Amino acid sequence: MNAPNDMSNYPYEQPFSFASWLNGWIVKIKKVINANFKLVLIVVLIGAALGLVYSIFKPVRYNAEITFSVEDSKSIGGGLLSSLGGSIGMDIGSLAGSGNGVLSGDNVLSLLKSKSMMAECLKAPYPIGNNTGVTKTNAAADSNKKSTVANYTIADRYADVYGLREKWAGNEKIGRAIYFGRPDQNVRLQDSLLKLIIKRIEEKELSVVKPDKKLSFFNIAINTKDELMSLLITQRIIKIATDFYVDAKVGRLKNNINRLEKRTDSISNLLNQQTYSATEDARLLLNVNPADINAPVYSEISQRDKMVLTTIYAELMKNLEVSKAALIQETPTVQIVDQTGFPLERIETKWYEGILLGAILSLLAITALLLFREQD
Repeated sequence: MNAPNDMSNYPYEQPFSFASWLNGWIVKIKKVINANFKLVLIVVLIGAALGLVYSIFKPVRYNAEITFSVEDSKSIGGGLLSSLGGSIGMDIGSLAGSGNGVLSGDNVLSLLKSKSMMAECLKAPYPIGNNTGVTKTNAAADSNKKSTVANYTIADRYADVYGLREKWAGNEKIGRAIYFGRPDQNVRLQDSLLKLIIKRIEEKELSVVKPDKKLSFFNIAINTKDELMSLLITQRIIKIATDFYVDAKVGRLKNNINRLEKRTDSISNLLNQQTYSATEDARLLLNVNPADINAPVYSEISQRDKMVLTTIYAELMKNLEVSKAALIQETPTVQIVDQTGFPLERIETKWYEGILLGAILSLLAITALLLFREQD
């Protein structure tokens, strides 16, 4: 009878070794490849050829980037405290209340992807010239072959570059070409197609990121099939967002300054008229009839009104200058730190990259298939 603690009857389990497991798979793969070398070689050559074809026919994309920062006079989260907080991943500025601006903190990530701003950007004119690759005929030729180059927008260029206009013309529900630079009889349809373009850009081509959370830099990048279009979208979306931010930030101060300027101009005109009136009353007072006891009163009233208007005018001018100084102080600054220019970065697959990628993918595919068949 065996002792209770005798372990000789229990099966021995080998300790797991990742190196041994990996070495076993390598041996299996070599064995499968050697056994089917001709088939593997043929599949790899076919994959390399397909990769070459892919690299040749894949359209080139052009990437445009702009890096910018926002400086706000009321940002109170700076200094040593903000730096210490950033080093541990905390946004002290936002906790302190300085991140409430439209372009403050991470709000810019949503602002620059706003559909309304992108729609305004796409409705901006697209310049037609000899160096843009857009001719007068293919840019805006409608069903009657009439050109409307003056109304050619970025959205129209996008539709032409990606072949969307032909798809719309061949669609049963649309059945005609749609142009965004001029009024359409079906505004609902025009807006719907524009939203499709915006959605495509946001999902596939637009990138808005904050590279470093400790810094106040933002980066916007877009890559499309048209070089000029990529550059225009990045530049104009920044311009639209900047104008929106400045108007939202200092719009109240601007309106107040406009009211003060109108009021000041009005008082200035009244003061000029009263000055002439007071001077005339003073002149008439020298030759006045001694029996006319009201003449000095008229002169005194004119001088009093002039003094009142002068005081009001001085106060308005002071308030106006104070408001202008406050506007200058409150107006935020959007600094363009870096931006790309022509020629833009080309995003393309080189022929050797296509061959290598196709060969590797086909080798992995055929090897996995052979291993799967061998397991069965």
